[in-house]
Amino acid sequence: MKLLSLGTVSITTKRNLSSKIPLPPCDFVPRKYQGPSFEQLKTLRQNFLNPALTTYYSTPLALHQGYKQWLYDINEKRYLDMFGGICTVSVGHSHPKITEVVTKQISTLGHVSNVYYHPKIHEYAERLTQKLPGNLKVVYFVNSGSEANDLAILLARAHTNNFEIISLRNGYHGMSCQTMSLTANSLYRYPVPQSAGFYHAMNPDVYRGIWGGKYCRDSPVQTLRNCSCSTNECEAKTKYLEQLAEIYQYSIPRKRAAAFFAESIQGVGGAVQYPKGYIQGAYNMVKEFGGLFVSDEVQTGFGRTGDHFWGFEMHGIIPDIVTMAKGIGNGFPLGAVVTTPEIAKSLTKAAHFNTFGGNPVSSAVGIAVLDIIEEEQLQENSKIVGTYLLEKLEKLRDQFSIVGDVRGKGLMVGVELVRGDGSTTPLSPEKVMKFWENCRDLGLIIGKGGYFGNVLRIKPPMCVTKADVDFTISVMKKALEEI
Repeated sequence: MKLLSLGTVSITTKRNLSSKIPLPPCDFVPRKYQGPSFEQLKTLRQNFLNPALTTYYSTPLALHQGYKQWLYDINEKRYLDMFGGICTVSVGHSHPKITEVVTKQISTLGHVSNVYYHPKIHEYAERLTQKLPGNLKVVYFVNSGSEANDLAILLARAHTNNFEIISLRNGYHGMSCQTMSLTANSLYRYPVPQSAGFYHAMNPDVYRGIWGGKYCRDSPVQTLRNCSCSTNECEAKTKYLEQLAEIYQYSIPRKRAAAFFAESIQGVGGAVQYPKGYIQGAYNMVKEFGGLFVSDEVQTGFGRTGDHFWGFEMHGIIPDIVTMAKGIGNGFPLGAVVTTPEIAKSLTKAAHFNTFGGNPVSSAVGIAVLDIIEEEQLQENSKIVGTYLLEKLEKLRDQFSIVGDVRGKGLMVGVELVRGDGSTTPLSPEKVMKFWENCRDLGLIIGKGGYFGNVLRIKPPMCVTKADVDFTISVMKKALEEI
């Protein structure tokens, strides 16, 4: 144990292990922190902030500054951020180009309503739709992923004149009153009357689900689970689609659902990937019954999966509606819904307005993010570094029995920790927490998710390097050895 001075208050922290595994070099020097002490921050939080807010770690991190893939706490300790503010920091913390465009725009025109013309929203809408295939040409700008999915529900219902919405169990689509019903995870659902018309299909998880195995995923790393599929045809896909068909048969009036929602890879649910061909089969089924397919790209968009700019492209479809947020603004509050002109006309039946959506500053940030991804080749980096990371993690899985599964594409990665007895039984919360905190003590920040909280979520800024991966693997190996 060690006493660490924080402002005028000393608190006891766990032993510092960071000196045992050196972080990759970085010549950035953070500013000296001069704000409230840790204890003062704790008191302010308890007295004035939402009591439902949760914090990571038994002793929460108090972060002060960021630079590229690095974060600094109020004591100037450096951490490698392999979680990217929950898959949100896409091009790097405090990117100088974003700082420059925000400063320039806010000193010129910070906000006007969209009942007036201003250049940036028009420039950005054109740039964004140029990145999308087909006739996805109309943009609604919003401020978050929850807002985007909420609007997509309205669009689908208004266009089809149908009401029912289908999504996948274990999926996460937001925490507004309506998207809470779309989200099929009880951890994020309050015991209040839920919005009507939402149905949840069986989650096609080839590791933890009923069907699937080592031939089923579009990933550099396959699950070790035995599989009855051939290398050319996925039987698991067919069986899960049969379950989706039963939702239509037994639960949907006239089989006419308004829409089917799916993340391209489930994010909060633990980087879950579906059997190859499942999303394409679901798309075909939805279209057969006159519905719309909504692709939730809040976490998988903007080059993160490496091979494609959008996650839905790896499934071989063009959705009717695409929702996006998080990485779209590199942490700036920005989201969007993109659809076709025909579907967009549906919202002209009544007035539609968003006060802050597409304001001059957020539009300038959005343009800058697109520029940076292209100029710094971050999609290509996601593929190269992400594949390198997945291959290294695969070796950890082979070495440690408590690493049950490694999955993902690009820099959208999940590692599932299990009891280590050959089953998929989740590792105990106490051991997951010990592993997680050991990583933090060694200077590594990673997320966790999945229903049981046993899936490590690795979704860093897309500027990370192979040296960062080597450090990450060294830290994870040491933390695994300690549990």
